Amino acid sequence: MSQFAAAVLSVVRRIPVGRVATYGDVAEAAGRPDAARAVGNIMRDCGRSDIPCHRVVAAAGKLGGYGGNIELKRALLRAEGLQVTASTIRNFNTHRARLRVEAAAERKIRRSPTKPKRCKFR
Repeated sequence: MSQFAAAVLSVVRRIPVGRVATYGDVAEAAGRPDAARAVGNIMRDCGRSDIPCHRVVAAAGKLGGYGGNIELKRALLRAEGLQVTASTIRNFNTHRARLRVEAAAERKIRRSPTKPKRCKFR
C-alpha cells in the first residue's frame, strides 16, 4: 500500500457517523488536493469493513459510486441519519465533515519521482 493510500484510509476513518466528506476533501486532508480521482479509486478498491468508505461522496453531495452498489451506499447513509435522495444528500453542507490535514500530509506526500527521459542522439 502506498503512503498516500495509507493517509487516505486514515482520513476516512476519522469521518464521524452521520457526516460525509467529498473525494476532494479527503485528498486535501491526505496531502494531495489534486488527487480526488485517486481517492475514488482507493475507495473503490478498499473492501475493508473497518473503513467507512460509504461516507465519501462526490462533489456537491452527489453519491458517486460505491463499488457498483449505490443502493447499499444509500442505505448505509440513511441508517446513519442522513436524508438521501436517489442521487444526492439533502442539506449536504450541514452534514459535511470538516477534515484537518494529516501530520504526514503536512510533510507534503508526493508521488515518487519519475525517471528523466533520455534523449538519444545518433
